[in-house]
Amino acid sequence: MIGSSPESGPGALVARWGPRLRTLAGRHPAAVDSGFALAVLLLGVPHLFREPPKQPLLGWGLQIALLVPLIWRRRAPFTAFSVVAALAFAQWLGGVLLSTGDVAVLIALYSVAAHSTLRRLLVAAGIVELGVAMATVQWAPPGHLQKVFVLLSGMTTAAAVIGLNMRTRRAYLASLEDRAARLEKERDQQAQIAAAEERARIAREVHDIVTHSLSVMVALTDGAAYALPVAPERAADAVSKSSEIGRQAIAEMQRVLEVLRQDTPSAGLRRPQPGLGQFDALLTEVRAAGLPVEFVVTGQPPAMASGAELTIYRLVQEALTNVRKHTPPGTSARVRLEYTAEHVEIEITDDGRPTVGVPAGRRRIGHGIAGMRERVAVYGGRLQAGPLPDGGWRVHARFEPSQPANAR
Repeated sequence: MIGSSPESGPGALVARWGPRLRTLAGRHPAAVDSGFALAVLLLGVPHLFREPPKQPLLGWGLQIALLVPLIWRRRAPFTAFSVVAALAFAQWLGGVLLSTGDVAVLIALYSVAAHSTLRRLLVAAGIVELGVAMATVQWAPPGHLQKVFVLLSGMTTAAAVIGLNMRTRRAYLASLEDRAARLEKERDQQAQIAAAEERARIAREVHDIVTHSLSVMVALTDGAAYALPVAPERAADAVSKSSEIGRQAIAEMQRVLEVLRQDTPSAGLRRPQPGLGQFDALLTEVRAAGLPVEFVVTGQPPAMASGAELTIYRLVQEALTNVRKHTPPGTSARVRLEYTAEHVEIEITDDGRPTVGVPAGRRRIGHGIAGMRERVAVYGGRLQAGPLPDGGWRVHARFEPSQPANAR
């Protein structure tokens, strides 16, 4: 139309009022169906005035009675259809022709198809077809019986098919809503699991950094205190080394905790995770703290991700930290790394005696051992930790560094 716009045309009205009408129908079905039945009744009034029935009182009464059951067409579709079919049979017996009132039969059949079972739909369709045959015989013009029967049967079939399509569409939308709800729930669960795994990883990292760095700093500070009266230069070196380790620990803590900050400027500012190339610095720190360490490597490291290198580094770091924490002075340790094309084997042993008053089998049971087991389990391996028969402690791990177990 001239002067109209897409914002004010029929499409805009449907887009604006369609969802509201569907919501209203879902909340107040009886009220909406009552209005619908009243609208159909009003549409039939002009026809009754143009072609009044032979028995006006019966005609008006049937016109109203045929449409009243449609108020319950969604709450009790088959019951409403049965009442309409019975009234239509009474209309046939009385010989009253009500074209508008007969629309109620098709609406009731549609309601059965849309809101009831397939078995009831077949029964309702059979009843309507029987009524079509009876109405055709009684009211069809001579010579047009076949055409009238085909027309009315087509209308019956169309009502049933449209009702079935509406029921299928409604079931499909319900399944989509259910699937969306399940996917949203699974997404939330996966997010919670990922957050828990990230917290556990950060806790392991913080534990390894803090325990290792603090134990080395305490050992160096104690050594500086003993050496200060007799060898000030050595004490100064020990204090300087302790300060350097403290700054490194702070830097590592900042790197680990960056993942918790929402305002991290860029990933490029993060330092790389420790790996095989940092073993020399680790052993230097441990030896400077007073723990002699023998380091033995067999084979060539296979290609592995940075996460696997970090696991190896943290296992050795945690095991040597436990040696310093739980053994007396004079203890020595041995680290053995064996590389093959398929697996990595790590063994850390020491010859220290347990702390006085603490059973040998429980001197190192804590979060550190649990954290090491979790790291190895990520790659499908196992970790064993326990006392040696002749004294000392052994930590042994073996795993495949090619890919994590949960990715296989």
